[in-house]
Formats: sequence, C-alpha cells, structure tokens
Amino acid sequence: MSISLSSLILLPIWINMAQIHQGGPDEKEKTTALKDLLSRIDLDELMKKDEPPLDFPDTLEGFEYAFNEKGQLRHIKTGEPFVFNYREDLHRWNQKRYEALGEIITKYVYELLEKDCNLKKITIPVDAIESEPKSFIFMSEDALTNPQKLMVLIHGSGVVRAGQWARRLIINEDLESGTQIPFIKRAVHVSAISFFWHSIVLLCVVKFFLMSFQKEGYGVIVLNPNENYIEVEKPKIHVQSTSDSADEPAEKRERKDKISKETKKRRDFYEKYRNPQREKEMMQLYIRENGSPEEHAVYVWDHFIAPSAAENVFFVAHSYGGLAFVELMIQREADVKSKVTAVALTDSVHNVWHQEAGKTIREWMRENCRNWVSSAEPLDTSVESMLPDCPRVSAGTDRHELTSWKSFPSIFKFFSEAAEAKSGSAKPAATRRSQRTQPEEL
Repeated sequence: MSISLSSLILLPIWINMAQIHQGGPDEKEKTTALKDLLSRIDLDELMKKDEPPLDFPDTLEGFEYAFNEKGQLRHIKTGEPFVFNYREDLHRWNQKRYEALGEIITKYVYELLEKDCNLKKITIPVDAIESEPKSFIFMSEDALTNPQKLMVLIHGSGVVRAGQWARRLIINEDLESGTQIPFIKRAVHVSAISFFWHSIVLLCVVKFFLMSFQKEGYGVIVLNPNENYIEVEKPKIHVQSTSDSADEPAEKRERKDKISKETKKRRDFYEKYRNPQREKEMMQLYIRENGSPEEHAVYVWDHFIAPSAAENVFFVAHSYGGLAFVELMIQREADVKSKVTAVALTDSVHNVWHQEAGKTIREWMRENCRNWVSSAEPLDTSVESMLPDCPRVSAGTDRHELTSWKSFPSIFKFFSEAAEAKSGSAKPAATRRSQRTQPEEL
C-alpha cells in the first residue's frame, strides 16, 4: 500500500484534530483554527518540500549553455537546444531555473547593445540622486544630433527588457528573431542592397559596386518600459506595545500575548509548508516618472525624443508598446504629429476606444501608422479591422511573438516610403488585399 507524501504530512494534523475534537470549548477553537489551516493549504504547494534548493548559476557558462555562430542557444557539451524540463515532475523548480536563465539573457543582450551595436546606456531619471531607484535606456551616439532620422524601439509587456522582443524566441529560436538587434544594426550600420555587375567597362563596375551599399542613417533610441521599479528585501516589522496596553490589567495582557503567540505559531506552521525554500519577501520601489510603460514613454519623449534634432522620427512598437505609443499620443498629440513621420506597430494591443483616443488622433493614425498583425496570410496582405484606426496588414506569421521579426523588411520599406511621401516625392505604396479576411480578438 502506497502513501503519498502529502498524506504523511497531513496525518499528524488529522490525528491532532481527532484528539481535540473530544475536548471542550478551547479545544473546539483549536479545531476551528486547524480546519482553517487545512482549507488554506495547497497540496501542490506541499510538494515544494521535496524541491532541490533554488540555487542557480549566474552565468551562461554556469548553466553550460552558449550562443553559437548562428545566435542559437546550445548546450556546451551536447549541442542540444535548451531543455525546460530539466527535472521531471518539478515544474515550479524548472520554471525558476528558466527565469534565472532569462535574467542572464537580459544582461547578455544589454552587453550586445553596448558592444556590438555601439549604443550608450543612459540613466533615468536624468536628475536622479544617488539614493533613489533608477532605470536606463540605450541610444546611439547621434540619437539627439542626427538631423534627418531617428528610430525609437518599444517592446511589449512582461519579462522582456530593452533590446528584446521575446525571451522565449531568444532561448528557443535565436537572437535575430528574439531581439531588436537586427533593427538597430540595419538602422545605424551599412546594409547591402542587391545589385548587378556591368561587364562592359571597369568604370561602370565600380559605379555599380559603390551604389550597392547604403547607410539607413537613423539615430536610435531603445526604450526600457518594463523596468519600472527595483526590488529590495521587505523589512521585518517589529510590533511594539503601546502605552494603552501598558495600563491594561496583567491578566488581560497575558491573554493577548498568548493569543498573539498562538497566531504566530499557526502562521509559521503554515509558512513552513507554503514556502519551504524560504524565498525572501520583497517589496517594490518604483522609479520616479517611470513607474509604468506609459509613464516611461512620455518621460523619454519629453527628455530625449522631443528635443532631438531629427526631422523625421519613426516608432517600432510591439504588442503593449503600441498601447504605450497611443497613450503618448493622447498626452502629447500636437508634438507627436509635428515630429513623427511614421509608426510601425507589430501585433499591437492598443484600443482607441478603451484609451479614449480622439477623432483627430484616429485620423492621424490612419494616415501614418500601420499594424503588422499575426495572420496566416502572406506578408503585407491587408487584414480587415474592426477599429477605426491604422491599417492592419499580415506579418506573415500567426505567432504573436514573431510578428516584429517577420515584418522587419517591410517596416524599413514603409519608413522609407513615408519619408519620401513627407518630402513630396512619393506616397507609400498600397498593400495587397486578401481574398478572405481574418478577424482577430481585440
């Protein structure tokens, strides 16, 4: 006969309840307390007692993983992709391990932004004092001085941080699809364009060769909208007796102290099973004027984007980043209209009705925004929308997290056409229309 671990853990409690059930009022009160305790105990939580320690490496090498030449995360010894279920039947432990690896990935991407993309890390708030919580963004050397073009990148909600589109893609696919690095490199570095060789004279060959490369010429600012607070260990609160309690009769004080001790004992008993790993209780200290993605977008606009020299500002905003942009426009409508040339949204979750965007904002979005949504239709195929805002086109994938990467070439083309249209030389080309429409949830 097999007995589960949870049954063995609860057996002493059941026996105790059976014993005190025969007693008087005081024993019945204890029975009630134990029943309350049992009602709050989660059997799944009890299984944490058998978990290995939540002690994970703080480097990729410690996890025995590394990124190969293709930007794929692979095990150093086996060459295999990342394995989530490292320990069978320990989902919580595996999740904690995944999250620990994710934090290392975040720091790794930060390093790539600085070393490979030559971006600068800028602390915010700009006037922060030493003791207050701080965040940061990244920008190119010419972000504020480039007179022509500035590109602003905003990721979605969740665990992702500056430079990332999706942690899951970075770990399970590669750095190209999961990070903003391809956008940054194309924006600020030299990129190749298709060309053909002229074989008649050397001069023509050289001419075509020189024309085969061009700089996109953008300054770049990478927002960090999910870095809204820092976590510190929650201080333990010591309850001191008040002057009123000092005047109470000794018998009453003793009775209150006894109740307080019993309450603490029951709480500790429950906590022993609820939190066997003794994870620290943390509290959040929010960053001034950057306590939410929406606040962060407005702050970066006011202190960096608005005063920049660029004649044309372009936004790429994924998922919740689109909502943050719409909120920015609601709060800074006139400034955004005068400075922003085009906005590329990728599976944005904004809603012009819920966010109460006015008619003039909706009209501007129809002319200057485009939303590449998850869809099985070919890339850039028009997709019907139920909202009266920007046109929606297919990102060429039905996976939400891949929409930014899959629409990458179309976004740069859209920006180029928008800049030309603004200068009066051309207008953005119309998109193909699908023979069938694909509704999406709002």
